[in-house]
Amino acid sequence: MFPSTTPYSTPDRWLRRLHVLGLWLAVLLVLWYALPWLQARWAAPAESAPRTVTPRGDLAADEQATIELFERARDSVVFISTAQVVRDAWTRNVFTVPRGTGSGFVWDEAGHIVTNFHVIEGASQATVRLADGRDYAAALVGASPAHDIAVLRIGVGFKRPPPVPIGTSHDLKVGQKVFAIGNPFGLDWTLTTGIVSALDRSLPNERGGPPIEHLIQTDAAINPGNSGGPLLDSAGRLIGINTAIYSPSGASAGIGFAVPVDTVMRVVPQLIATGRYIRPALGIEADEGVNQRLTALTGAEGVFVLRVLPGSAAQKAGLEGARLGPQGIEPGDVIVAVEGKPVRSVPELLARLDDHRVGDTVRVTVRRGDVTREVAVTLQPGT
Repeated sequence: MFPSTTPYSTPDRWLRRLHVLGLWLAVLLVLWYALPWLQARWAAPAESAPRTVTPRGDLAADEQATIELFERARDSVVFISTAQVVRDAWTRNVFTVPRGTGSGFVWDEAGHIVTNFHVIEGASQATVRLADGRDYAAALVGASPAHDIAVLRIGVGFKRPPPVPIGTSHDLKVGQKVFAIGNPFGLDWTLTTGIVSALDRSLPNERGGPPIEHLIQTDAAINPGNSGGPLLDSAGRLIGINTAIYSPSGASAGIGFAVPVDTVMRVVPQLIATGRYIRPALGIEADEGVNQRLTALTGAEGVFVLRVLPGSAAQKAGLEGARLGPQGIEPGDVIVAVEGKPVRSVPELLARLDDHRVGDTVRVTVRRGDVTREVAVTLQPGT
């Protein structure tokens, strides 16, 4: 028998065939995945057919209402920029430098513009820009820092913008929709929406004096530049002036505040008529620091009357202040309520009185010792 001349054994042949088969499979897989790319790379470019626009249909009812509200109110909102005149200490040259921007709204046909006091505070001049792009130099008519309200006036000869419709704030409910229009960060005529988050809020007055009371809290985005702009209800009526935000960063955090329109309606007419706001008063002297110490000492809540001014409304009503007795200072009357609403501090008393006008007669509940009584006081002009 001659030896076999076959170069490979049977197992080797099968292994070689498997290797070849695997190689072909790998080539086919590469071609499979590379074919679309090769086609896209070398194929003639095809014309892209335009996409078909899907019909939208009518806007939702609430969207239509919001759009109409903004279009109605936009022309009543203004952009306010302020500048300050400064003198160079070395050259004695006078320069006008930009100071800030804010918002406002048209109050009446006479060209009065209502805004926040802090928008124009410290400024030497202010420019009001209308929604149609016209600019006017503004004159300061009056201001009430205690309410953070100021009134400007511009001379519009033709195409006068419409005044914003006036609403009410005493009947607002938490949860109802509100709309803010203003110029945040200089982005003019911006609309933000939200709800009334809370009512009767109080904020410290950054310019000193008593806190600003009765504020409306809202989650409508209010940013720097929104100050002075209108807060509107769903009917497009003015219900407040956007005045402040609560945010460590200085940007909107969902907590904004507005001066209620009921306060605006008491303050603005006085500012237009006399240039200043005169608070209604009882004719007493009281001090919040002393009041807190007396409250801690006696445990009695209210406003301790330290002195009754001679000839004042309080004296005519029979109120008595603290006096010096055998045992030292003896407390007089303590005011505990005005028109049935509790009073626990001097700022709260001022806020309760500020709900009324000079000449109004209000019911004041006072306590002297263990006796509580109610007296009628006709409010007089404050100092």
